[in-house]
Amino acid sequence: MESWRRTLPAFAAFAGPTTLWLLVFFLVPLGIIWVYSFGENISLTEIRTTWTLSNYERIFEPEIVTLFWRTLRLAGAATIICLIVGYPVALVIATAEQKWKPWLLLIIMLPFWTNLLIRTYALLNILGARGRVNGVLEWFWTQGDALAGLLGMAGLFGERFTPVAFLGTESGVVIGLVYVHLPFAILPLYSALERLDRSYLEASMDLGAGQVRTFFLILVPLTSAGLITAAIITFIPALGSFLTPDLLGRGQVDMIANVIERQFKKANDWPFGSALSLFLLYVTFIILAIRALIDMQAAKGRRA
Repeated sequence: MESWRRTLPAFAAFAGPTTLWLLVFFLVPLGIIWVYSFGENISLTEIRTTWTLSNYERIFEPEIVTLFWRTLRLAGAATIICLIVGYPVALVIATAEQKWKPWLLLIIMLPFWTNLLIRTYALLNILGARGRVNGVLEWFWTQGDALAGLLGMAGLFGERFTPVAFLGTESGVVIGLVYVHLPFAILPLYSALERLDRSYLEASMDLGAGQVRTFFLILVPLTSAGLITAAIITFIPALGSFLTPDLLGRGQVDMIANVIERQFKKANDWPFGSALSLFLLYVTFIILAIRALIDMQAAKGRRA
């Protein structure tokens, strides 16, 4: 107790600025948004707090429910793809020679050194109708059409090449979400694989299990905590993505963050925008609470 009292000034000196920062720049704005979510617009610039629930009731209108469902679907698809693609990449890094690991991790971290807006504009160049992907596909179409002509099957691939539409489609938005959030999946998976006791894998192989069975029955269950963490860390930012669907969706594939932005800027409906923002926050809290409950159950199981 005495030692605690001696260190209290030092603790306050370190924790005080952080607490003040969180209070002023996080809790106070969040509190204002929370109050606005129970308000009504009485003019273009004035909001009256009437503690109405009508803003939250509007969330359950069919149009907004459809939008939320699309947001969950796209964020979920991007998360699953990130896990499928990220797991082998994390496994390669974890099993690489020690001298290569920093360089491989650097490659994964490299996108964070570039502004997200620039990276997304680069995707526009790649996924556009005249982009790199369609350029490659057109080259294959040209070669295939020429080969078909030599074999007497001219016109097999159609009269002319039709570019694949990525921009303004859900597939284009998912590609963008995967591109942006893939490092968020790889890093927790790498951490879980790096801490793994590899003697379990050797024992599995020695006992006759093949590589596939060892992967699915030993490796994946032992790294399930990393998988869940990677899924949550990937899914939550994808759920609130604004820039990627805004640029790649071309206004045709909106996610919930795009609608929230329009409520605050164009529609000037701050109460409804606040209610939508907080609803998204509640969903995030529920996901984190489920994760905490799973951890508690796992801890109880280990102690039993």
